[in-house]
Amino acid sequence: MTNDILKVLITKEELEQKVKELGRQISRDYTGKNLLMVSVLKGSVVFMADLMRAVTIPCEIDFMSVASYGSGVKTSGVVKIIKDLDIDLKNRDLLLVEDILDSGMTLNYIKNMLEQRGTRSIRICTLLDKPERRQVDIKADYSGFSVPDEFVVGYGLDFAEKYRNLPYVGVLKPSVYS
Repeated sequence: MTNDILKVLITKEELEQKVKELGRQISRDYTGKNLLMVSVLKGSVVFMADLMRAVTIPCEIDFMSVASYGSGVKTSGVVKIIKDLDIDLKNRDLLLVEDILDSGMTLNYIKNMLEQRGTRSIRICTLLDKPERRQVDIKADYSGFSVPDEFVVGYGLDFAEKYRNLPYVGVLKPSVYS
């Protein structure tokens, strides 16, 4: 598996430090609010697990699963809800936790859909941001790292459901997905 990695982009230690920083910032910003952290499966599950432990205020969590990529490397533009949220969103302060903000199409769709459900607020926290790939006007309120337009895997991010378990974020060799 590691032979498929061109280079390590973000080390395990850098990830741990950034998650702690984000947890402190979210804890400050959401003090006294009705925080519901929503993980967009599957990619954000590793980040969400670490982030929720770094948050020091009361919060609840829920998960949703969507599909927009299939086994390809680019978004299809069509978002399919596989698993919706279980918790009522009325008067909730929602924090969407995502692994990577890329084209923004999927996250924009999810955010607009969830705004219709009576949330008090919706913010976005992403581990990775690829601003040069953005196709819609959406920005993260909390962002870990800005990454170049390369195919990244690890720490929850995958290619064809593999590499999620790498403890770092690495660039996948093009020969693997070409």
